[in-house]
Formats: sequence, C-alpha cells, structure tokens
Amino acid sequence: QALAFAGDGGTFDIGLSALSGVAKNNEDILYVCLDNEAYMNTGIQVSSATPSYAWTGTTPRGNPRRKKNIMEIMAAHYNPYSATATIGFPKDLQRKIEKAKGIRGTKFIHMLVPCPTGWKTASNLSPELSILAVETNIFPLYEVEDGKRYEINHEPRRLPVEAYLLKQGRFRHLTRAEIAAIQQEADEGWEKLRLLAGRKGG
Repeated sequence: QALAFAGDGGTFDIGLSALSGVAKNNEDILYVCLDNEAYMNTGIQVSSATPSYAWTGTTPRGNPRRKKNIMEIMAAHYNPYSATATIGFPKDLQRKIEKAKGIRGTKFIHMLVPCPTGWKTASNLSPELSILAVETNIFPLYEVEDGKRYEINHEPRRLPVEAYLLKQGRFRHLTRAEIAAIQQEADEGWEKLRLLAGRKGG
C-alpha cells in the first residue's frame, strides 16, 4: 500500500487528473490532502480550495468563487473510502487513518490544516481554528464508503460562522452580507450532508 501527501493546490487543481486516474483504477493508495486553502508555498495565491471571500495575494478583495467540493468529486469515483479530518479532533483522525490502512483500494483523507501565515493568525490558534471549523459546519467531519454510504462522525455545536471567520486576518474585511452568505453556504451544506447520511431534521 502506497502513502501520498499533497496540498490543496496539488489535489484540487494541478494533480486532480492524476488523483482521478488513481481512484478510477482503485489503486491501493492512502492519499492525504493537507488543505490549507491556498498556494501557500509560492506566495499565498488563490486555489480552488480557497473559501468564499477569503483574502489571498491574488484575491485581495476576497475570493469571488466557492470552494470546490473535493469529497463529492471523490465520491463520484466510488472509491472505497474517503473522510474529512482536522488536527482539532486527533482521536477522530487516528481512527480514520487506522480504518483506511485496513481497506484495499483508493483511500482519501481530506485534512484541514490551518496556515498561520496565509490565514493571518497566531500559530497557537491552529488547534482552536480546526475545532471551530467543525463546530460551525464550515468543515464537517464525515466518511463516505464506496461513494454512497455517508456517516457523520461529529454532531457540531452549530456555532455561528463568525466565531471561526473573525479570528482570521484573511476574513477581517468581510461585510455583514458576506458573513451571512457564508452562513447560508454552511447551513445548506450541512443539510445536504444530513440527507446524504440518511438523517432528517436540523
């Protein structure tokens, strides 16, 4: 079994065709996407993993596009296992890695990884931001097996998105209307995920 680590640029953009080929052939690989939501190594340029309205060096007024849903792209390949994870929930991450190691075929871990420089935050806030991303439904924790069986791994507190956004310099320019739009995105995404996981109600 092979192990691969790549960033969001190499996963969502530059290397997506290679990842798609691996998943289509169901190669026995554990692929971990370390998603810091921009091209951080080359100057903090926007990637298709950059969320709505986020500042980057190439979107100084905020990213006008929504973040690509890489988990749905992987599910469309019907690969055996995909999961989201963050450093803020280490036991969940550990369990998912162990589970993936026991499965043959293409496994995908989408891991949100705060970048203090690109997110304009203090480095000691990274664990807190990872937790808040989950608790605000910006980044739900869930698994998808064979592209069709969805399981939510953590019931979020459903905090308002500004509890996450306003701790980051990349979002300090947001208007109330933009915060409301992000809140709507998070709410709609959560309801869609609940339906996919076979749950009803809020």
